[in-house]
Amino acid sequence: MKRTIFTNEHDQFRALARSFLRAECTPHIEAWESQGLVPREVWTKAGDLSLLGWEAAPEFGGLGISDYRYNAVLAEECIDAGAGSLGSGMCLHNDTTSHYLLDLTNDEQKGRWLPGWCSGELITAVAMTEPAAGSDLRSIRTTARRDGDHYVVNGSKTFITNGILADAVICAVKTDTSAGHRGISLVVIERGMAGFRRGRNLDKVGQKSQDTAELFFDDVRVPAANLLGEEGRGFYYLMGGLPQERLGVSVAAVAMMGRAIALTKQYVRERQAFGGPLGALQHVRFELAEVHTCWLACQAYLDHAIMLHIDGQLSAEDAAGLKQWTTDRQCEVVDRCLQLHGGYGYMNEYEIARLWRDGRVARIYGGANEVMKEVVGRALRLDTADA
Repeated sequence: MKRTIFTNEHDQFRALARSFLRAECTPHIEAWESQGLVPREVWTKAGDLSLLGWEAAPEFGGLGISDYRYNAVLAEECIDAGAGSLGSGMCLHNDTTSHYLLDLTNDEQKGRWLPGWCSGELITAVAMTEPAAGSDLRSIRTTARRDGDHYVVNGSKTFITNGILADAVICAVKTDTSAGHRGISLVVIERGMAGFRRGRNLDKVGQKSQDTAELFFDDVRVPAANLLGEEGRGFYYLMGGLPQERLGVSVAAVAMMGRAIALTKQYVRERQAFGGPLGALQHVRFELAEVHTCWLACQAYLDHAIMLHIDGQLSAEDAAGLKQWTTDRQCEVVDRCLQLHGGYGYMNEYEIARLWRDGRVARIYGGANEVMKEVVGRALRLDTADA
């Protein structure tokens, strides 16, 4: 089924991204998986090609293009090139932190951070999750006490994407511990600040080459000039950024389905069983027919949501439902594709195994899918007769 949301400009961007990823990333995936990290020079090479921070104004090194279809193209090409782990880090940098760095910064902050954000010299992260606070942001315990022209930050974060490489961490903190969610603010904690240290590069089930870390803050003195937006508004800023973040999770999920199906089609054509290609068996054809149709349905759902988002019409519950549905389907589809590979599908040297490992977290990050159902369920207003 032909997709209709992209223009010639998006196709040109896709060709650029594909060329870069196939040349600079695909040959090195196995090494990066072993290292647990993507070298920083890959980020700066991407920045040189305007594959990072293109939404920023040209004066800061961007292209001044605000069109989420470009974000979708880059994510899809990362997965198609076998570089999904790199895509997770770069898409967080482009998709998630853009809301904070473009919408909440003042002129002075833009001048400090945006040039590096665009060039890849300043890698970004968002630190919300804590050891005792995941989807429930109201429960965070990291504090920021005002002391003159600084905040003194104490606490810890965990499961932070880009946590090892990040030069600027957008951190959710409690500036007023008595005000509940109205006491949450956002401050940017930068590499080299005294008392800011990184823990382990966490050993994950999948996405091995994408660094995910624990972060610790021990009396870190953060200039008050690093406050994003207004004090006490952090919870609302975070909520405002979640629809795009969840849309990005869905983009990756649907792209992963497509990649898994393409790999499986190739495998069943080549694999011989019972005197002919595996794909000649009716069961195999039926399985691939079902997952192929499921993928197309998810792609149509996703493309509609992308256009709603571009028009400013993607609601929180729309994004939550999309994220829950597509990631649940992704795990089902990739698992069925792995099954069709037989024993080879369980071997790490096969890309289908990496897709299976890498994709499982999609039902957890960006908000666990159980929470996504609650977001949608509350929007249905089933507890009132006045809906």
